[in-house]
Amino acid sequence: MVAGIAVAVGFALKAFNENLMYFFSTSDVLAGKAPKETLFRLGGMVVKGSVERPDKGLMVRFKLTDFSKDVTVEYTGILPDLFREGQGIVANGKLDSRGVFVAEEVLAKHDENYMPPEVKASLKKQVEQQ
Repeated sequence: MVAGIAVAVGFALKAFNENLMYFFSTSDVLAGKAPKETLFRLGGMVVKGSVERPDKGLMVRFKLTDFSKDVTVEYTGILPDLFREGQGIVANGKLDSRGVFVAEEVLAKHDENYMPPEVKASLKKQVEQQ
């Protein structure tokens, strides 16, 4: 019975660890702290004037910043209605071999007073360091 419980706990911990998604700021990504070929969350502010649609399709490219470093993000799909330049977002995805963050999901804030807590903390940290 103890062995069965140990195996079940082992499987549960393994599943939890595989589905755990860490948050990184753009400075962390450029410093090499973010994992390669592993899903993680990237947050920051969308750089004004950086949003482009290179092939007139669903693919969009933009830059995220923490006011210190910028990372290029590529996303194929429909962006949230509230997505716009100059606002805070969180994207789920992974880095490709070019160092571009390929997002699988983009999450935008839902009202004017809300910013994802991870993004807010990251931006505050960057402002304090300057």
